[in-house]
Amino acid sequence: MGDLTKNFSKSEFDCNDGSEMPAKVLANVKKQAKNLQVIRDFLDKKITVNSGYRSPSYNKSIGGALKSQHLKGNASDIKVKGISPGDLSRVIEGLIRIKAIEDGGIGVYSTFVHYDRRSKRARWNG
Repeated sequence: MGDLTKNFSKSEFDCNDGSEMPAKVLANVKKQAKNLQVIRDFLDKKITVNSGYRSPSYNKSIGGALKSQHLKGNASDIKVKGISPGDLSRVIEGLIRIKAIEDGGIGVYSTFVHYDRRSKRARWNG
């Protein structure tokens, strides 16, 4: 049981370096979790969040984008067991198309999908 949604907990979105999540970021993380919950309910499979919120120092240490949506709590790098990143991105695109989840950025990488709720549409392969 999660504390943000039925299946997602704040701890899943905490920075991987253990730093504290600012209160202003938590509101965005809650919105992000709600969008991920829609994806999870559609797939009926657990979503693993590899990276949610990132502190500025952690983001810099891993070579993250200077204005990464992770810094604001608007992004998640996710994977679903048994579903390829390409297939997962197509599911996300379909849910965006029917307006079940917010549009934004989708990056397809070899082992995960980056999904964020930036103000404009962006697509890329990592």
